[in-house]
Formats: sequence, C-alpha cells, structure tokens
Amino acid sequence: MGAGSSILGADGEWGETSLGDMPESCVAAVLLYLDPPEICQVARLNRSFRGAASADCVWAVKLPANYRYLAALAAAADDEGAAADGDANANRFSLAATKKEIYARLCRPTLFDAGTKEFWILKNKGGLCISISSKAMTITGIDDRRYWSHLATEESRFHIVAYLQQIWWLEVDGELEFCFPAGSYSLFFHLHLGRPYRRMGRRLCATEHVHGWDVTPTRFQLSTSDEQQSASEYYLHLHEQGGWKLYHVGDFVVSNSDEPIKLKFSMMQIDCTHTKGGLCVDSVFIYPKGYKPEKANIVCM
Repeated sequence: MGAGSSILGADGEWGETSLGDMPESCVAAVLLYLDPPEICQVARLNRSFRGAASADCVWAVKLPANYRYLAALAAAADDEGAAADGDANANRFSLAATKKEIYARLCRPTLFDAGTKEFWILKNKGGLCISISSKAMTITGIDDRRYWSHLATEESRFHIVAYLQQIWWLEVDGELEFCFPAGSYSLFFHLHLGRPYRRMGRRLCATEHVHGWDVTPTRFQLSTSDEQQSASEYYLHLHEQGGWKLYHVGDFVVSNSDEPIKLKFSMMQIDCTHTKGGLCVDSVFIYPKGYKPEKANIVCM
C-alpha cells in the first residue's frame, strides 16, 4: 500500500491523496482485523489512524465478552488500593472509560480475594489469565515449621512461596469461583524442586531437602461445578532440572460468560511408606487453552 496516489480532480488536474485522506470509519473497518498491539502501532501513522485507533467500535470486539464484570473487579481493586494508600486524589479507573482504556487497564494485573489471586488479559488476543497464590490454598501441615516454611522471592508473582522441607502426607487443595469468558482453559501447578536463592548476584538452588519424588507419582486433579473432571500424574524428580515448571493438570470449557463456574483443584502424594521434600509451591495458573507463556517450562502427560 503506497503512502499516496494520484486522482483526477473535477478541474481535470491530477492531485495527490494519502492515507491521511481516508475517512476514520474506513480506517476503523480495517483496524478490526488487527490485533491490539498492531492497532497501537498504526495509530502513529497520521491523525485519521490515530482517531480510528481510539474508537470504541474497534476496541469493543477486542474485549472479553464479560469485560464489564472484569472491569468492575479492576475498579474495586483500584479504589481499595487508593484508600489503603490514603490518596484521595488518585487517578482511579472508571467504568465510564473508553473501550481502549478499559482494555489497557485489564491488561494490567488485578489482585482480588485479599491479594491472594490475580487476573489479567493477554495484550495480543485479550484472553483471560488467572494466578492463585499458595497462600489461597489449603496445605496439610502448613503451620508446622517442621514441615513447611514461607520463602520470600522475586520469582513469584506474589513474592512468596510455600517451601516443603519434609513430610509424609502431601496434600494441597484450592478452589476458585469466577466468571470466565466463554472458551477453553488449561490449569497448571507452578512448582520447583529445590530451594532457589541468590548469592553475589547469582541464582543458585539448594537441593539438600529434595527426596522421595521417585517412589510414587504425584497426582493432580481438577473438577468444575458443571461436572467436568481431569486428572494427571507426574514423577516430579524427572523434571528436577531447569527451574520452575508448569505441571498441566487438565482443561475445562466455559460455555456461558455471565455465569460463575467453580473450580476445585489439588495435588497429592499420600504414599506414607516414605517421606518427600524439597518442593516449592508457588501458585496455580489458568490460561486460555493452547497459550504458552514466554520462557515457560510446561510439563504435560
């Protein structure tokens, strides 16, 4: 597509036109076929593209079907954060914002449930992602320092992970009730064998507590309120190298964007003939099915 072309005017003279002469409505019709990052790029071409790139009709189709529900959660979180900071004059997110502003806000992580869960949408496609901290899960023996401890780390979205030193009965349970946009999703446990730490600017991993994962596989389960079920099993020691891993538990399908679905998920290794230890439990991630986070190490059956 050239930057300009020649047309024959009413006076019989040839004149020049450019992309800037295109009506915004025509430009907007073209932008509907682009992904959000591409829309932002072409907005820099000229005034017509800049105006069309901000039009609600362009961004409305990019937003999740239940964006009003998500935006209300984001607005409540922003209000709560401003109140906690004592900043009454903070520039808070409003439900009356433009569709482009709503999309931009939803791309930023939003904490909910007392800061133990977080959601955001993908910049490229607008798919919903959720992360659930180990703090939001029920972990057998978590309050006994002989078995578990909490480690502060920048390697977690929540800046803290649960670290298992040694235990006979491992059981981690969690649940979530949420309105997902219609579609297919995958659920993962984010785990790490060994205790990561930093020394002199280098990332290291202490493995003195790692044991017991080669005797019996760890079982993962997922169930939904509409009776979908999935299960998987992994020998964790086979994936000891390489840092954090996303262990695929299973998939589920959401058919109604306006009705909440309740998820229950768990990981268990309850063979009491031996102890197991040296495991970091960070969080559970939920992604649109088929999406692979950049640099993620995904383990599937």
